[in-house]
Amino acid sequence: MRRIYTRTGDKGMTGIHGGTRVPKDDIRIEANGCLDELNTIIGIIRSMLPTAHEWQTLLYDIQKNLMVVMSHVATPSAIREQNPNELPTDMVDDCEQTIDVFTSQMEDNHHFILPGGTPLAAQLHFARVVSRRAERRLWTLNRQDELPPLILQYINRLSDLFFVMARYDVWKQQWPEERWQAFTYKRKL
Repeated sequence: MRRIYTRTGDKGMTGIHGGTRVPKDDIRIEANGCLDELNTIIGIIRSMLPTAHEWQTLLYDIQKNLMVVMSHVATPSAIREQNPNELPTDMVDDCEQTIDVFTSQMEDNHHFILPGGTPLAAQLHFARVVSRRAERRLWTLNRQDELPPLILQYINRLSDLFFVMARYDVWKQQWPEERWQAFTYKRKL
C-alpha cells in the first residue's frame, strides 16, 4: 500500500484542483472541510440504519452528490469547466420532493424544535447544523470566487431535508416533539 502521508502539508499548505497550493485555513479548504464533516455525519447516520432501511439509498445518493460538490468547491472558477465531475442537475428538486413527501405525512410545524428526540433524529439535527455551517462557508467563498448556484441551493435544501427527516423520525417513532416556542415571524396575518 502506498504511504498515506506525503509531508507536503506539514507547513500549512494544501493542494486544490488544478495544482495550486493554498493555506490550509483558506476559505475554500474550510468550506470543503465542512462538507467533508457533513458527509461523515451522513455515514454515521447510515451506520445506525439497517442496510435495507428505506433511507439508505437517499443518504447514499446525498453522499455521492457531496463528493461531486466538494470537487467543484475545490476547483477555482477559472478552471471549473475542466472538472470531470458533473453536478447532478436534479439535486435540489430531489431534496424538495423528498421534503414534500415527509411533510405531507406530519402536522405543520409552527415552532422552534429542540434538537434531539430519537438517537437518529439527534444525528439528523447534527447533520442539519453542519449543513448550515457549510452553507455559511460556501457563501464566504462565493464572494471571493463564484460557485455554481446549484451548489449553494443544494446545501441549503439539505439542511431543510435533515430537519424534516429528524422530525419525521420522531413522529414515526411516536416520540414527543419538544418544542421551544412558536415562530413569530412566520405567523399568518
